[in-house]
This record gives sequence, C-alpha cells and structure tokens, in this order.
Amino acid sequence: MNKMENKRPKAKKGTLLRLLKMIFGFYPVSWVVIFVCLAILVVANASASIFLQQTTIIIEEGLISGFEAIKSSLFNLLFVMIAIRMSAVIATFIQKLIMAKVTQGSLKKVRTMMFNKMQKLPISYFDQNNSGDIMSHYTNDTDALRQLISNSLTALVQSVFMLVCLLSIMLFFSIWLSIIVFAGIISMFYVTATVGKKSSKGFIMQQKKIAETEGFVEEMLHGQKVVQVFSHEQEAKKKFDLINEELFNSQYFAESNASKMGPIMMNIGNIMYVSLAFLGGLLLALSLSNIEVYNLSITGLKQVELITFLPIVISFLTLARQFTNNVNQVAQQYNSIVMALAATDRIFTLIDQKEEVDEGYVTLVNAKIDESGNVVECKERTNVWAWKHPHSDGTITYELLRGDIVMDEVDFGYVEGKIVLHDVNLYAKPGQKIAFVGSTGAGKTTITNLINRFYDIADGKIRYDGININKIKKSDLRRSLGIVLQDTNLFTGTVMENIRYGKLDATDEECIEAAKLANAHDFITRLPEGYNTMLISDGANLSQGQRQLLSIARAAVCNAPVMILDEATSSIDTRTELLVQQGTDKLMHGRTVFVIAHRLSTIQNSDVIMVLEKGRIIERGSHEDLIAKKGKYYELYTGKFELE
Repeated sequence: MNKMENKRPKAKKGTLLRLLKMIFGFYPVSWVVIFVCLAILVVANASASIFLQQTTIIIEEGLISGFEAIKSSLFNLLFVMIAIRMSAVIATFIQKLIMAKVTQGSLKKVRTMMFNKMQKLPISYFDQNNSGDIMSHYTNDTDALRQLISNSLTALVQSVFMLVCLLSIMLFFSIWLSIIVFAGIISMFYVTATVGKKSSKGFIMQQKKIAETEGFVEEMLHGQKVVQVFSHEQEAKKKFDLINEELFNSQYFAESNASKMGPIMMNIGNIMYVSLAFLGGLLLALSLSNIEVYNLSITGLKQVELITFLPIVISFLTLARQFTNNVNQVAQQYNSIVMALAATDRIFTLIDQKEEVDEGYVTLVNAKIDESGNVVECKERTNVWAWKHPHSDGTITYELLRGDIVMDEVDFGYVEGKIVLHDVNLYAKPGQKIAFVGSTGAGKTTITNLINRFYDIADGKIRYDGININKIKKSDLRRSLGIVLQDTNLFTGTVMENIRYGKLDATDEECIEAAKLANAHDFITRLPEGYNTMLISDGANLSQGQRQLLSIARAAVCNAPVMILDEATSSIDTRTELLVQQGTDKLMHGRTVFVIAHRLSTIQNSDVIMVLEKGRIIERGSHEDLIAKKGKYYELYTGKFELE
C-alpha cells in the first residue's frame, strides 16, 4: 500500500472556501436561521450539565433542611429545563425543515451550473473525456456533496459550537480538571491529523476510480452487441475486474484508515474520563481529610468544600463524556468532508473548463427586400435571411444569406503543432454540390467540421457570403447549416419531436413535409402510433436505415441554405438509398451542399468532386473530368484502388 499511498492525489487548496462561499451564497438567510437553530440546540444540550450541578446542590441542601425547603427551587429548575428542551425540539424541527430545502436547492443549482457549462464547452472537450466520467459529476459527485451539505456541515458546526460551550463551562467549574481535557484535545487532534490525512487521500482516489468504473460500464453497455458479436465477454470481464480491483483498493485504504479513528478517539476519551474521576476523587478525599485544597476557575482561586465541589466533579464527568463524543463526531466528519471536497474538486474542474470562444458579432436576422431593392431587417418570418454586420464606424450592413463558402489556404491540426489539413482551397458557389472522396483519415469530415466551427483553423481564412466566419456568432453560423451525420442521434421523445429538433418552432405540417421530402413518411405512418410513436434508447426500436431517414428529415425541416451530408446514406440499403437519393436531390435543390460518400455512385452528379489524400486536395473537377484524367479518382471509381 505504500506505493499506492504515494500516488494518491490531494485536494486542491481553496476548494473548501470556494465551496462554502458558493453554498452559503445560494441561501444566505436560510443558513443564518439554521445556525441560530443549531446555537439554541447546543445551548440546550450544554445546559444539562449546569442543571445537573444545580440539582445536586439543591438535593444536598434538602438532605439537611428537608424537602419542603427546596421544593420551590426544585420545581422552578424543572420548569426551566422543560422550557429549554422544548425550545430545542422546536429549533431542531425548523432546522431540519429548512435544511431539506437548502440541500436539495443547492444540488439543483449545482447541477444546473454544470449542465449550463456543459452546453458552452467545445466539441474537443467531449472528444477527450469519457461520457461515463462526465455523468459521474451528476451522480456520485453530487451525492457526496449532498452528504456534506445535509449531514457533515451541520454536524461539524453543531459540534464546534458544542465544544466551545463545553470548554467554557469546564473552565468556569475548574481549570485543574480542564487541564486533563486539554491534554485529551491535543491527543485527539493529533490522531485526526495523522490518520485523517491518510484516509483523505484514499477518498480522493475513490471518487476518481468510481468515475472510471462508471465510464467503463457505460461504454460496455453502449457496445454490448459488439462485445457479444466478437465474443469479447471474457476480456471485458478481466478489464472490469482490474478497474474494480483498483476501486476496491482505494476504498479499502480509505475506510481502513478512517475506521481506526473511532476506537482511538474513544480510548483517549476513556483515559481522559478515568483521569478526571481520579483527580476529582483525590480533591474530594483531601477536602474530607480537612486538608486545604483550592480550586482554580475563571472566577478565581477558591477553597474547595465538599458541598460545592461534589456537584462540580459529577457535572464535569458528564461534560467530559459529551466533549469526547463531540470531538469524535468532528473526527468522523473529517472523512466525509474530504470525500466531498474530492467530489467538489471534480465539479469545479468541469465548471472551470474553458468555454468555447465566440468573438463573433455578425448575426442572422429575418430580412426582406424593400421597394428600392435594399435588404432590410424585419421582425416577421419571411423565410429570407440576411447577415447583420455591424462595423467599427457605427454603420450596419446587411448581406443576404446565399451559401457562398470559400476556404483560402486553410491549415488545421487537432493538436497544436500536428497539422492534418494542408493548404486547403475550396470555392462553393450558391446552389453547387461539392463532394469529398478519399480514404479514411484523409480529412473529409474535418473540412466540414471547420465550416461549422466545431474546431478553429490554424491558418488561412474561411469566408461565408464574403464574411470571415470568425466574425459570425457560432449559434447563428450553425443555424444556417443543415447537417446529416454518419452517426445518427435520436432523443427520447416522439418521432415528431425528433424531427422538430431541426427547427423548434416548426409546425406539425412542416415536420410531415420534411419527412415526405426525406421519404421517411411511409415507414413513419406504419409505426404503432405514427408520428406520436415514442422513441427510446437512441431509437433502438427502429432500424439503422429508418433512424438515418429521420436524421435527414430533421435536416430538411431546418430549411438551411447550406447542407452537409456526412456519409448520410452509409447505413441505408441500396433500395432505400434510391428513395433517399430522390429526397436529398429535392433537399439539395437551390442549396450549397457538401457531400461525403464512399459510394461514388451517389456523387456523380456533383458540380465539383474533390479527392483528398493525407489532408491535401490532390484532384478536383466534375465526374467526367476526373475520369478523363485517369488519376486517383479514376482508380477509385474503377475499383483499382480501395477507399479503405
């Protein structure tokens, strides 16, 4: 375990302070009420020892003067005790009620912060992080935070309040006896610092390993068909056993060290209790032997008398037991706090991620042509769009959205210093169909990812209707593009809702027309509830071809002037492909279209075909021109060279 111990991470400095500022900032007034209730509860619990001392004194007096003489004082004391306990019950009820709202409300706000942040992160973040690990932020990490807010934090504050009250009462009773308590405090905090430091490293590693385990399980569930097809079950089990073993080791290390703390604390408390009883008994024995003994307290140095010191010793033993229990509770909360801080570190890591940079100021607006032939902005929907371009001199110009895209000497690399696209030049005029062909990894999809700014280029320029796309707000840029990806993504909801995802304000009639355009209407009407059929698990109740048809319908309903079809027909059989081809031909009419396809038969009618190899455009031209050149495209088309 020594090697593992050295590798265990530590919580970041300042995490606790930042966390407290955040959760107290959510409900400041509620926390004030909670702390007031805790203070009332602490005073009520701490006053029990004072009442015990006062009761003992009254009873001692009653033994001398009789019950009648003390009856009034005894009942008055009893009524005060009942009143204080009732106030403690009411304070506890209020504190628990408010705490439930504060806890769940804080978690709601944290989850909202994480989700809102996630919507602003670049695609590269999701490329580099496991989806199961990201999901762990919303499950395990927020659960650890819930434990901190609802249990650990209030228990810690209450225990600290209690310790301060108990120490004050002890010093008021006897400084001599309090010295033993202070010796016990030093021993307890030394144990907490030593043992807690070891266990905290384990709890931090535990949160990380839980995320890794969940990420692996999520990945295996997503690819379970592939696992079974290739008989990979045993290998998957072995890998899971390895990850699970690492999780076990981190949890065992944390829990084994944490479990040591309780027994050590209790034994220190027991030693302290016996020492107090011995010293108190010694002082009482000396006073009984008529030896002058003085008790030192914060009120001064006074001679010890049996009738006054016996109640102090009895109360002090009760105080010592309460003190030990509260210190032990503080020590136990240490591990929960460390585990919550480890989870909070991960939550803050997500929240602190660098957002997708968007310095664009050119926006997409509804437009119309006035009587003078000028493009003007309007509020009503006209199905005519224009780029609203503010200039530094205060003027605003409007440029009709046409779909004219130019890439000028563009270089790009996913990792800085490693260029995957070299000197790409591309000119797509409105209404043109541009096709990309080439082997896997040649850079076809990368080019389309640059057009919608999923990634930013390293060098060169990309212009959209004559405007540098860096000047266009990303949301408006992407709103002007319709995309059909090779990997379809359907969401839990009805068929109609999934089509409407392409245009949230689309009417049912527009969605149906889009489905007809994509030739998806026929199979949709044969579903159990037609367009109201519920889709779950990424459309698992549909075939791959049907899912792709819905994806095409989703792109059709957005009615964008530029379409990107990335292997849009790769998952569709030949017969369905003919239907889709007819639909996409209608969809592409009058639009600028970028097509990526392995089936060369689907792109023969393209205006320009570009052949890519190792990130460079090596050939370009129409189908007939490229066949006549008898270059790489000719080899691909005639089967002399395999795409893969």
